[in-house]
Amino acid sequence: MMGLLLRDVPRHALVLLALVLAGLIAAPWFANDYLLTVLIVILYFAYTGIAWNVMMGFAGQLSLGHALYVGLGAYTGAALYVHFGIGPWLGMPIAIAIAVAAGMIIGFLAFRFGVAGVYFAILTIAFCEFARVGFDHFGWVSGSSGLFLPVSNYARNDLWNLRGQPMMFYYVILALTAVAFVLCHLLLRSRVGYFWQAIREDEVAARSLGINTFRYKMIAIAISSGMTAPAGVFYAFYYNNLFPEQTFHILRSIEIILGPIIGGVGTLFGPVIGAFLITGLAEALQEFLTAYGLDIPGVKRVFYGVCLLLVIMALPHGIWPPLARLLRLDKRKTPEA
Repeated sequence: MMGLLLRDVPRHALVLLALVLAGLIAAPWFANDYLLTVLIVILYFAYTGIAWNVMMGFAGQLSLGHALYVGLGAYTGAALYVHFGIGPWLGMPIAIAIAVAAGMIIGFLAFRFGVAGVYFAILTIAFCEFARVGFDHFGWVSGSSGLFLPVSNYARNDLWNLRGQPMMFYYVILALTAVAFVLCHLLLRSRVGYFWQAIREDEVAARSLGINTFRYKMIAIAISSGMTAPAGVFYAFYYNNLFPEQTFHILRSIEIILGPIIGGVGTLFGPVIGAFLITGLAEALQEFLTAYGLDIPGVKRVFYGVCLLLVIMALPHGIWPPLARLLRLDKRKTPEA
């Protein structure tokens, strides 16, 4: 396992990665409350971007409805806690199972009947919208009135029930992101990962070589949706309230994919780099405007659009591939790093 994990990784890359990880571990001790909140949001989008990247970056299937899996994970974890007292860690496998089931249904309908490309993307949006309307009228989880988790001013951190201080949530999402990163690193260098890349580059050619494209695309959507569900559980227990209009809104799906697109679709570091850049710069812009007494509604979304436009025009493969070459971290000429 360790050999596979470190295979083809330059030594100076491991040193650089260790320094970055050490910086992230130490960051909460030097950050104020606002900066810690920003870091939590950044890592949340890094995690969801990594999960989405399995679907699009590795297997080449464009999903624009990943908010569906976040929402299913969030509502499952929160409802189990509110109605039955089941903690988030025990509820997480159930949330993952429900998200995987939803992903498998979408995947089966799409891949079995040849729905691909932009039509597959529209199908994922449609299912997310179905969920939004359905949860809006689902009384057991309070419908459009919103589902609220009990909140108390805890003096100590309760990791088992995810109740406590922001620093605890920071380390939880950091651990989830690190696990997701390592998992994707292993997947990308496994037999499944090579088949995914073959399907992404040329599905017809992959099929002619004997690859069961339906099976491996189903594996991709199962893993991607299952990985996304824990982000929903984290979201529910961090924010303590859920509204269908917000949780399943298409803008949530767009926010998830911005990091990987700007950082580099199909790369391991792209979703992380993209999340830090897009979220960090957007928060800095907001703070700058606030400092000068300016309150411009929707400025972050405009900023996201400008960044996306610039990256697509100047760096169509994202920021990470040229950055990796600059740092001599990628010896290959393919986008993977």
